[in-house]
Amino acid sequence: MNIGDKLPEILGVDQNGNEIRTADFAGRKFILYTYPKDNTSGCTAEACSLRDHRNELLELGYEIVGVSKDSVASHNKFIEKHQLNFPLIADTDTTLLQQLGAWGEKKMCGKKYMGTLRTTYLIDESGLIADIILPKEIKTSEHGQQIIERIK
Repeated sequence: MNIGDKLPEILGVDQNGNEIRTADFAGRKFILYTYPKDNTSGCTAEACSLRDHRNELLELGYEIVGVSKDSVASHNKFIEKHQLNFPLIADTDTTLLQQLGAWGEKKMCGKKYMGTLRTTYLIDESGLIADIILPKEIKTSEHGQQIIERIK
């Protein structure tokens, strides 16, 4: 997806089994960030940075929603372990990740595989993508502050 595109109506199911829809955020801005895997070093640093900057982001009018292909059970453990204060969508079949363009070829140790591309989408009040922070731009441990600087 690109800047100006409208998000799909159904985003997925959160850690509590609740369906999350774009319409749930009607009239509000939110951050939709995709990450590869719960409880890995980079993903934990990113989630904790967003957790630590959540109040400031809320003051700027942005809620936070994370997305990975991990299960509801995995998300619950991740949230509990790190006291995360925002919902995580369990996109186990990668439907949303693929729609967003955040599912693609990656390389590790010379091997190619398909996986989640760490990407952040800033969504406006009408459900349109207002900005995209690409994988190469994201500094996981500073991501909350990166977003704040980007939207100010």
